[in-house]
Amino acid sequence: MTQTTSSKGLLRSFPQVFWVANVMELFERAAYYGMNSVLAIYLSNSVSEGGLGFAEQSVGFLQSLIYALTYIIPILGGALADRYGYRRMLLVAFSLLAAGYFATGHMSAYGAVFASLMVMATGSGLFKPIISGTVARSTTEENSGFGFGIYYWMINLGAFLAPLVVSYLKGFSWTYVFTASAIYCALMLLPALFVYRDPPRPTSTRTLGEVLGSAAMVLGDARFMLMIFIYSGFWILYFQNFGSVLWFLRDFIDPTPVNGLFASLGIPLSFDAEHVTSINAGTIILLQVIVSRVVKNWKPLPTMITGMAIGALGFLCLAYASSAWILILGIAVFSIGEMTAHPKYYSYVGLVAPADRKAVYMGYAFLYGVIGSLVGSNLGGWMYEGMLKPLVGRTEISADIRNFWLIFAALDVLAVGGLLLYNRFFAEETEANKALARRIMVGIYGLLIAVGGYFFYSSAFASDEVVFRTLVQSVIMLAIGAGGIAISLKGSVSTQP
Repeated sequence: MTQTTSSKGLLRSFPQVFWVANVMELFERAAYYGMNSVLAIYLSNSVSEGGLGFAEQSVGFLQSLIYALTYIIPILGGALADRYGYRRMLLVAFSLLAAGYFATGHMSAYGAVFASLMVMATGSGLFKPIISGTVARSTTEENSGFGFGIYYWMINLGAFLAPLVVSYLKGFSWTYVFTASAIYCALMLLPALFVYRDPPRPTSTRTLGEVLGSAAMVLGDARFMLMIFIYSGFWILYFQNFGSVLWFLRDFIDPTPVNGLFASLGIPLSFDAEHVTSINAGTIILLQVIVSRVVKNWKPLPTMITGMAIGALGFLCLAYASSAWILILGIAVFSIGEMTAHPKYYSYVGLVAPADRKAVYMGYAFLYGVIGSLVGSNLGGWMYEGMLKPLVGRTEISADIRNFWLIFAALDVLAVGGLLLYNRFFAEETEANKALARRIMVGIYGLLIAVGGYFFYSSAFASDEVVFRTLVQSVIMLAIGAGGIAISLKGSVSTQP
């Protein structure tokens, strides 16, 4: 009784702007996950099936840049919100989101779809820091933990419910899925205009130049970036949930057993791609509190490794997914790994970040998503088109199919090993550790330059026609490699006594 009363007291302790922000988060995440639960299927299905007929590799490339953008834009979005006001930037964000979703559903050319999704991703990136900032500034030390718990619950609630609506809408038209996402965001313009009020903000705000300067400082810390690169290996697996897992379900899994259960329970659903997102979010909603209580006293590194190992087991299930139930089990097991590893990741970042700059470094901990999406979506699309697409129509799960998922599980195991080595040799901040990490990262960036140079030559000069997708990928590799080396070397000079 005391616990219930305390919870009710906490609920009443939040101001109105906290609840308005969380409702906005619910609708924005419903729009985002509703669309992304089926985006890879819609883009790659044949025109006769109502899709756009893009190759899986092309879809993976598109998704990699769109998802990466949603992680990069918040760097500038937070500074813009602090300078121009949260409410004003919310209006901009929701306008871009609504326009981007609606346009995506009404475009058919690859370039036009790409441009529309970039508009959406820009809106999403601008939106993210506003809501998290609102929650942070409308809570106190006493209710902050509970407040952020509500915030994360809203995210997963939107991710769970929206795909169920998608199941109904796509039966009429794929366009309805995108229109629904546009409507969710357009509706949020009303509370942004008439209800939302800016929470108290700092009197001093950073300029964009200062924001970019802090980004350069963090990116130039090779020891920190090495940890980000290693942990990103786990998120390569996560982004398969929006690509290769959906294609695998479409092309190889018979949903009849699950549909039979739905029918026996009177549930008017047919198991399909959009339910992968609902399984992931639903598992987190059901088990997050339990998992958090189990690991609350564990140290960050063992918890992260345990979660990543569980994630690899999820992909091991996919490797032997001869039925829809095993596929569902694999997704659920991976979700348990995700909710085990990721919360402790931020604790680990706090441990390895420089003592006098922890807050700044925590602000860039999200970079795992940039690398994970760029590599994961591209790799998933390329491997699926090369390894699994030729096998469509076979009745048995072949060794090739098993190997496809085992490769991803192996990448996760490598990330676990890398994290153990990192904790052994780089967790402590010393000049020797920073110098060694710098040499390793320069080697990684140099490899990116070499690979990017090869792809640039092969796409621009080695064939009769320019392969624009490969050309863009090569330019991105060259830019990351050259920029990484330049920033790393500059960071080396700046830290000299």
